[in-house]
Amino acid sequence: MTRLGLYAGGFLGPFGGGIIAVLIPQLRDAFDADTAAVTWGITAYLIPFAAFQLVSGTLGERFGIVRTVRVAYVAYAALSVLAAFAPGIEAFIAARAFQGASNAFLTPLLLAALAASSPEGTVGRTVGTFAAVQTMALVASPLIGGLAGEISWRLAFLMPAVAALALAALPLPGAEGHAKPPRLRSVLTRQVGWLSTAAFVGYLSTMGLAFLVALHAADGFGLGSTERGVLVASFGLAGAVVGRWAGDFADRRGRVTAALVGAGGCAAAVPFLGIADSPTAFAAAWLSAGIGSAFMWAGVNTLAVEAVPGNRAGATSIVSAFKFAGNAVAPLLWLPLYHVGPQAAFVTAGAGSLALGAAVLRVRR
Repeated sequence: MTRLGLYAGGFLGPFGGGIIAVLIPQLRDAFDADTAAVTWGITAYLIPFAAFQLVSGTLGERFGIVRTVRVAYVAYAALSVLAAFAPGIEAFIAARAFQGASNAFLTPLLLAALAASSPEGTVGRTVGTFAAVQTMALVASPLIGGLAGEISWRLAFLMPAVAALALAALPLPGAEGHAKPPRLRSVLTRQVGWLSTAAFVGYLSTMGLAFLVALHAADGFGLGSTERGVLVASFGLAGAVVGRWAGDFADRRGRVTAALVGAGGCAAAVPFLGIADSPTAFAAAWLSAGIGSAFMWAGVNTLAVEAVPGNRAGATSIVSAFKFAGNAVAPLLWLPLYHVGPQAAFVTAGAGSLALGAAVLRVRR
């Protein structure tokens, strides 16, 4: 039961990040703001979430994982309430930014605690399941946000606040302290560097393509907004379904092998998005990329939590920071290539998955 609480905490972060995507019309009316101002609520959450993860894991290990996680949960809850009752768009965006910062002290520490409490030989399954839970949060947040918005947009922030307070009261297995507090220097290793490179390229080349998939579905196949939403969500749904199995594969065949299998699958599926001649073929390629991504991250994430045994959370948080940096850079890179031609964008993205494989091979060496 206590481990279920750790998984639930992993659900909370991505859920909070994506919850406002479907609430933009309600938020525009509530704050009398334009669309650009409201969408800053998404960016304001993600930037500190990525940036603080460069140090949050190590700081959490030094101050104590249990204490850090509980403080972060309470802060997240308080900031959610502030966002729900913000008097204006500026206060709302500020609350979102501090929400992202507080979540940076949750995700890597929870994953490190889960890995530390896993029986021998099951770390890959644990990490794969955690990734599946986070992917489910990305899929579920627009749905739950939309349902909440039918009643009141404030519920989309008050419900996570209640959940965060409940999770703060649960015990944290695997969160024992260290005899000697770890330093940030302990995670500045060549292995963590290559894993961070793999994480950056991997998110850039897979998760970062979601907006481009939606754009091409409209431009190339004339799909409506509901159809595009279902299509984009199928990537995450595939990862959620396959995630635990991919983790088992990483335990049995090795972390590097799992990452390479996933990278190979994505490298084969993603370029096909640019040449698919029907919506069915296009959807099948995106779904296949979602499956490949599950194997890729089962390998990379497990390597990350095992890279520095004395500072699991520190290594995990740095690798995670580079993931979200890749996601943030994706539109800047892929949109100009897409305007050159869809094939140019998707073929280059497929090559990015091969670059991830090359970085993982460097980890093994």
